[in-house]
Order: sequence, then C-alpha cells, then structure tokens
Amino acid sequence: MKKTLLLIRPQQWIKNGFVLIPMFFGGRLLNVDDAIASVVTFFAFSFVASAIYCFNDIIDVEADRRHPVKCHRPIASGAVSVPTAYALMVILALLSALLLFFLPQRAGETAGIVAFYFLLNMAYCLWLKRHAIIDVCTVAFGFVLRILAGGMACDVAVSNWLVLMTFLLALFLSFAKRRDDVLRMNETGEPPRRNTIRYNLTFVNQAITVTGTVTLVCYIMYTVSPEVVSRFHAPYLYLTSIFVLVGLLRYMQLTVVDEVSGDPTKILLRDRFTQAIVVAWIMSFLLIIY
Repeated sequence: MKKTLLLIRPQQWIKNGFVLIPMFFGGRLLNVDDAIASVVTFFAFSFVASAIYCFNDIIDVEADRRHPVKCHRPIASGAVSVPTAYALMVILALLSALLLFFLPQRAGETAGIVAFYFLLNMAYCLWLKRHAIIDVCTVAFGFVLRILAGGMACDVAVSNWLVLMTFLLALFLSFAKRRDDVLRMNETGEPPRRNTIRYNLTFVNQAITVTGTVTLVCYIMYTVSPEVVSRFHAPYLYLTSIFVLVGLLRYMQLTVVDEVSGDPTKILLRDRFTQAIVVAWIMSFLLIIY
C-alpha cells in the first residue's frame, strides 16, 4: 500500500487546488452546489493526474534507475511491477471519469477538459517533454486547463487575466524546477532529463527573471483594471500585489540561493515563509470578496 501511494503521489494533488480558484474568485465559495462541483472536479483531476504519474514512471523506468533520487520510485526500484502500474493507471482514469457524472451542471464540457488534460499529458510523457521550452509550456498549460475545468464545473466565466496569470506563474515554477535539473547535470555530468542539455544556468536564470517579472506586472494590471475594481468594489486591491512580489522573491531565493526548487509542492508544504505569504494573500481576498 505504501509503495502504491508513492506511485500515485497524493501529495502532488495540492496542484489541483487551481480547480477551486474560479469558485473562490467568482464569489461562489458559500454556494453549496458550486462547492460540491469544485470538489468533485478537484478529485477527478487528482485521479487522472495520478494515472499520468503511473504512466510517466512506466515510460521513464530505465532513466529513473540511473537517477540518484528517482531510482527509489516504486517501479524503478522493483517494488511495483509494470503490469500493476498499468492496471492502477486504468483504474484511476476510470474513477476520474465516474466522478464527473456527479457534476450537477456542464458535466460533459468539464469531462472534455479533463480528457484533453489526460491526452495532453500522455503526449507529454511520450514526446513533448523531450523538447526544451515545449516541455515547460505544456506543464503550464495543464494548470490553465485546471482553471478552465473549475470554471466550467461552477459555470463561472474565467477571465483572461486569470488565464494569463495562471500560465505565467506555472511557467515561472517550471523554469525554477528545470534549474534544479541543470544543477544536477552540472554536478553529475549526466542530464536527469533528455532535454536538460538544451538548458543551462544562464538561460534558466534569465527565464525565471522574465517570467517572474511578467507575472508580477500582469497581476498589478489585473488589480488596477476598472472591471476588476468594479466587480470587487475594492479600489485598494492593488495592495495585494505586495504578497505576490514577496512570494515571487521568496521562491527565487529558494531557487537561486538555497537551490531547492526541484519540487514546488514540497516547498509549499514545508516552507513556513511561503505558507504565511499564501495564507495572507488568501485572507486578504476573503475579506475583499466575502
């Protein structure tokens, strides 16, 4: 059971929290039907993501066995067999599809987004992740699909600003993660991924700076746009940019100074500073919206 849990990586489900964002910003947090729809979509995405993790580890089993950390993954270590992993992948995908039948509205459209996410990530595992820049853009687009599915499930229109900020933030985090791969390649002489040779520290550092800067600018423009100020009735919404700036700086510090950006989920679960910033940002919007 422990090895199975390691394979499906439930700790990574926190990424699917992006599904809840449209409900939160749409002012539907206290609506029971929308809350249930968002939670159902969250678990549907979580199950399908775990199915992808199974498939990814099957495809990468030989490379993982040569990796100093990934060699301990269940399939690479031999704790879980490849046929078992395939069976688990199918079960998780079916569970995801079954959950979507419980959506009270727009179940078909939401299921279509989840299915597209599944197919996109299958392509990512087989081919897309071999190509630098395409790999991080694919990962970032996966977060956009989470946002769109959450909005579809609650019948909330997702704004252009939200889509842009989600894509940019995910791109920022993905480049930070690639930096960890470059550091490992420089240390061991062997690229952890096939496309790592197409990255170096200079390029990745500049990419992190650019995406972080554009993310911040996009967020500030969002907070001062007339439509957003009017909808939230909050002329001082731009003050929440402070939390975003500090959060980005903290993550860059962890990436460049501490060199621990290999797992963004682990950082969010363990770094108290980052947790405090995220909680403060959420609380500020709770007060503004609700």
